[in-house]
Amino acid sequence: MSRGARIAGVKSAMRRGGVLMLAPNARIHERTAAREEGALQAIAISMLQYTPQVTLAEESTLLLDIGASLRLFGGIRSLRRRVCADLRNLGFTGRLSCAPTARAAWMLARAGGGWALKQESSARALSRLPVVVLPAARVFASWFEGIGCETIDDLRRLPRPGLQRRCGRALLDTLDCAFGSAPEMFEWVEAPATFEAKMELFDRVENADLLLASAQRLVLQLVGWLCGMQLAAEGIKLKLEHERGRVARAPTEVEILLAEPTWHSDHIVRLLKERLGKLVLEAPVIGLVLHTTKLQPMAPPTESLFPEPGGTEEDQIRMIELLVARLGEDRVRQVKPVADYRPEVANTWVSIQEKVRQTTVAGQLPPNLSSILRPTWLLVKPIPLLMRNHRPFYGSPLRMVSGPERVEAGWWGGTVARDYWVAEGEEHTLYWVYQERGRSTSEDPESRWFLHGLFG
Repeated sequence: MSRGARIAGVKSAMRRGGVLMLAPNARIHERTAAREEGALQAIAISMLQYTPQVTLAEESTLLLDIGASLRLFGGIRSLRRRVCADLRNLGFTGRLSCAPTARAAWMLARAGGGWALKQESSARALSRLPVVVLPAARVFASWFEGIGCETIDDLRRLPRPGLQRRCGRALLDTLDCAFGSAPEMFEWVEAPATFEAKMELFDRVENADLLLASAQRLVLQLVGWLCGMQLAAEGIKLKLEHERGRVARAPTEVEILLAEPTWHSDHIVRLLKERLGKLVLEAPVIGLVLHTTKLQPMAPPTESLFPEPGGTEEDQIRMIELLVARLGEDRVRQVKPVADYRPEVANTWVSIQEKVRQTTVAGQLPPNLSSILRPTWLLVKPIPLLMRNHRPFYGSPLRMVSGPERVEAGWWGGTVARDYWVAEGEEHTLYWVYQERGRSTSEDPESRWFLHGLFG
């Protein structure tokens, strides 16, 4: 029931005619057991990100054993805020309670909510609840009313043998579990072997930006499933379903490949926001389907004692993935080494999504390549240098401080023969220069010199 319906005076169990009399513009939806069960199952899957012990209880209730999760999520208040936020993002409202036992938390939630973090406070809170909060006691509500038994405290004062003969064993078992005098046994929700979440939209959507809120609901289910399976997503695909029947169209697919496997909803939603913001829909969307394309085992947390300066490696990867989603794969590139001794062709620029096979390249290059001094800035085209007093000149005479390093490589017209030097100018700036070998002539007796790089 919406807030506007409550303000108009609509109450539970009212007839349709009475509702329309109080609120003529009210939209009444018929209850569908299958949809309610599917919604509860979707919430349960999303809650797996907080604890693997989630179970379905009666009367549309979820029970979560969070005893081992409090420290991880910063305490009960922080965890409560996160659960409430996830419920809102999933499109539902809920009533949260916390108690030392699952049945006590269930009873407090059914009675209107409440918190009891210790056994003593939980017992006091339960004793004040009405008897009819227990499902097993509702069929005997008139009998309890007749004998003046109104609260759980009054119920516990009744003789147990007579109460069991009158109301059955289930009522006493529920009380014992709630007050912690009997163990509780549950069948925990198990995540499915594969993930695929679907959602039907209430109306046809023609703007891709409006799909983000609905996609976020599917992402929350994905995150819960990943945590439950101890996996991380390396690729996901969101299908935008269009009209069916005669005017059926193939779904529009939005695929996201992650440079680093992740199981965090914020990062995935941010990438979807960038991709959907640039998408132009060719037809209205009536449904969404989200599933994974690539999965990896969840990586353990870093064992480093001190944080990385300038952010962790994971933060840097997330920033790069955000740039890819915003600018496109063709505009964000990375350097890929090439097995060639010539500096101008020793690397190439490839898409940031492409995995660089460092091991293959390293096997073809000399093992001591990392120890060779290289400039910070390599010029696109080498600059010919003047010669003064038999010395190369670039703003001032250059003095050779290290070298030479001989490079001979290339085939079929691209052969080079050079001697590279590190030169220093009068202003103490370091340059990377080379001298061509085998190019001297009678008119130009000195081999030519070129500037190829600058040191930082």
